[in-house]
Amino acid sequence: MKVLELKKREHDIKIGKRCEFMAPTVTESCLLKHEGQIIGFYLTDLPDKLKQYITIANKEFLSPNVPKSLLERADVYKMQKKYGISRAEAKARNTVQMSTILGGVLAKPHLRRPYNSVSAVHTNKKAKTFIKAMLLACLESEKLIKQYMPEQYESQKKLIEETTLPKYRFGNLFTSSISNFNIAAPFHQDRGNLKNTVNVILTKRKDADGGALCVPDFGHTFEQSNNSMLVYPAWYNIHGVTKIIKHKEEGYRNSLIFYPLSGFHK
Repeated sequence: MKVLELKKREHDIKIGKRCEFMAPTVTESCLLKHEGQIIGFYLTDLPDKLKQYITIANKEFLSPNVPKSLLERADVYKMQKKYGISRAEAKARNTVQMSTILGGVLAKPHLRRPYNSVSAVHTNKKAKTFIKAMLLACLESEKLIKQYMPEQYESQKKLIEETTLPKYRFGNLFTSSISNFNIAAPFHQDRGNLKNTVNVILTKRKDADGGALCVPDFGHTFEQSNNSMLVYPAWYNIHGVTKIIKHKEEGYRNSLIFYPLSGFHK
């Protein structure tokens, strides 16, 4: 597979800045190399088994079977203010954004939950097919990490075993999963992740552009086409998800993500 050398560059992008739509610079399958090490990879197509699992997971995620949290970003308020319309009308005009978390959930004292927990979605009987498909997709993704990044696979597996209680693990390399519906994210850094680890981003999309991962440190924006997989060390530097543009009312760009959080100590 092609190797893409990632070199740091100067930029003025700060955490919190909105990630606007921009054309992807990385559109082909490749290994990502930085300072002599493979730190991730991008696959434009997936093995049939993994493709099957994320198709099932995505179908369930889009259905009423899976509980979802509705996100309202500043866009809704801006539209209310600009057009003098109600919140409901602004939400209807704007792109609806939703997410579902599986696996470990860190304590949130400010929400009166001062303890770690497992996502309540696991207790929802209707979500069983979704949970099973996501776990199977996670395990298949780990096989690809083992294939393309064997040293990373072994070190991350060992780190999870040493730091994370079994009940908070999702697969062998991760603690948690989040599925996002049409979510574009401002520039941020996943500082809550375990260091020296990678995330997995699997993408399902239909009649929509955007939703690419922009990494300003390297001057690259990674396309996330339908049935693609991006493995990246999200703890390492800032990144954002570009604006999603729907071409049809039913268009979407969904991301199915696996990530390893710090804080589930044994």
